[in-house]
Amino acid sequence: MPDALTLELPISGMTCASCAGRVERALNKVDGVKQASVNLASERAHVELSAAMDPGRLIAAVEQAGYTASLPDAPPADPAPALHRERLALAAALLLALPLVAPMLVQPLGLDWMLPAWLQWVLATPVQFILGARFYVAAFKAVRARAGNMDLLVALGTSAGYGLSLYEWARAPVGGMPHLYFEASAVVIALVLLGKYLESRAKRQTATAIRALEQLRPARAVRLQEGVEQDVAIGQLRLGDHVVVRPGERFAVDGQVLEGRSHADESLISGESLPVPKQAGDRVIGGAINGEGRLVVAATALGGESVLAKIIRLVEDAQAAKAPIQKLVDRVSQVFVPAVLVVALLTLVGWWLQGAPLETAIINAVAVLVIACPCALGLATPAAIMAGTGAAARHGILIKDADALERAHAVNRVVFDKTGTLTSGSPTLVHLKGMGEEDTRVLKMAGSLQRGSEHPLARAVLQACEQRGIDVQTAQAVQALGGRGVTGTVDGRTLALGNQRLLREWGLDEGTLMADAHAWEGEGRTLSWLLEQGPQPRVLGLLAFGDSLKPGADIAVAQLAARHISSHLLTGDNQGSARVVAQALGITDVHAQVLPADKAATVMRLKADGVVAMVGDGINDAPALAAADIGIAMGGGTDVAMQAAGITLMRGDPRLVPAALDISRRTYAKIRQNLFWAFVYNLVGIPLAAFGLLNPVLAGAAMALSSVSVVSNALLLKTWKPEKE
Repeated sequence: MPDALTLELPISGMTCASCAGRVERALNKVDGVKQASVNLASERAHVELSAAMDPGRLIAAVEQAGYTASLPDAPPADPAPALHRERLALAAALLLALPLVAPMLVQPLGLDWMLPAWLQWVLATPVQFILGARFYVAAFKAVRARAGNMDLLVALGTSAGYGLSLYEWARAPVGGMPHLYFEASAVVIALVLLGKYLESRAKRQTATAIRALEQLRPARAVRLQEGVEQDVAIGQLRLGDHVVVRPGERFAVDGQVLEGRSHADESLISGESLPVPKQAGDRVIGGAINGEGRLVVAATALGGESVLAKIIRLVEDAQAAKAPIQKLVDRVSQVFVPAVLVVALLTLVGWWLQGAPLETAIINAVAVLVIACPCALGLATPAAIMAGTGAAARHGILIKDADALERAHAVNRVVFDKTGTLTSGSPTLVHLKGMGEEDTRVLKMAGSLQRGSEHPLARAVLQACEQRGIDVQTAQAVQALGGRGVTGTVDGRTLALGNQRLLREWGLDEGTLMADAHAWEGEGRTLSWLLEQGPQPRVLGLLAFGDSLKPGADIAVAQLAARHISSHLLTGDNQGSARVVAQALGITDVHAQVLPADKAATVMRLKADGVVAMVGDGINDAPALAAADIGIAMGGGTDVAMQAAGITLMRGDPRLVPAALDISRRTYAKIRQNLFWAFVYNLVGIPLAAFGLLNPVLAGAAMALSSVSVVSNALLLKTWKPEKE
């Protein structure tokens, strides 16, 4: 369940980094708030509380700061109507502003004409005070809260241009044509509205990952009670209920298959591209799509405890989190608007003292106010984080926090746990040798003894028989020998399959298989001897079992090496077993026979010389995952490992490790690119405007372009895919 002392508040009315900072400061001043973080791109506040409190206090604090907040459990507002209203306002503003700017556009063609002053006023006034009313309202709230924001800059700048036009029109002689600036104010408002509209559309696209996951939740399910199928709402289901899932339907709950055979498409949840076979006893994930068969599933998790709900929570937390680099932006935004107002005032006074006409001084000051809007600064980091974490989630990589995202780009060492991470965690037959019997015959007799057993080694023997097309018969008089093996009769021969202890009990030695036995033991293999009981007991063969490498483990290590990232093996297994896996994968740094309590200490030692990512899947890996700079939990692992890790891989595919580091690196690069361009727009634009080299219309266009370019650059991350083999 989510932490009861954490709230997510939807916030509306924010327009720039200064707004987000003001909401954040207002929330942090509320008694009982440990920490508040506001995300401009997602328009949400993540609030950590020291004790349970009435959310109304937080909402009141936000409203006092001049913005609007809603209850965390309120249904999310549909963005479509708001986007439609923005589109209508933008269309009206462009239609009214176009005749005003038309004379300027045709002037290079040798056409010199101007609209009458009264007509310019008629066209500009609705843009200024009706379509631009939002800027005045937001600016008033900012001033009342003794702060500044983008809306204040736009309201001051356009009002100055509009007021100057009225002044010039009033003092012009009758019949004269004064130089008016109605077009500058109207076009600036139209361009700002265009920028906000494009920005809103782009911000919606950054949240597509969350919406896609939420749409996987079916609203209804078919419950099976006493043989009768009932169509019910998801909220009516209880743990243990039997749910019928027909071909092509989504699984409504997490559960365990009771009846039927089918395949499940889990691609949108785990990133696994191939359908996964399902039969009685297998687990299914709510939101996956059932294939060709009818299944009956027993519900094992509902609501917030389902895998899908946890995934959505992880992605939301990551997108709401604030990257450390964002702290720089927050510090800048606190002083940015007041500093711009000072620069605009100095521009006005400076031009006037230099003897320039008052209207020139005012227009240059207006250009400074318009171009300085800090929208791009506020969107640079959260837009990239939302796009990057969304792209990663689509491929089965869940990045839990922005801190991990930012640190991952610097990783130069990856420490892998062995069992369940690089290896499958289940034994397979790796060596087989007969002694006086053909290898195939030895395997067939061993399979007959193991048929019907659920022991992991028995499954490995039967799997090897199946792979080699060996038809296995059932042994007679099968009897388990506690701690030693199993015995039974096959084709009238009394056979046994067991360990070294059984070999000694029968008074036998390894014979000609001694060298093989010692070599395979040195590799860390588990040995089983096939014996025949009779007047003269004898050894028929030797089987060696080991943990098989996961598909793609070698590719993952090779991809890391290609990026100059060294791989390390950290395991509690013996040296022989660890050495075999390391040699197969090309890993040279091996730490074997490490106790769970010492794994974290080993990671800490490696951190002294670099940035370390730890990859594991078990409870005993949790301390090491937490100790590393970045913890990466493998899918199928425990909840403890997932909670300790900053990144969770939904599939147990080692190739997702370099993929996770790659998307993190690319996302961090986008953050830096966005911040660079956001700062460059202002560092270059403000001086140009102050020195009279940029008129308000161009300043408005540049300001709108800055926000759109930052979000569009972040959206390029949506095309990311893991590297091919």
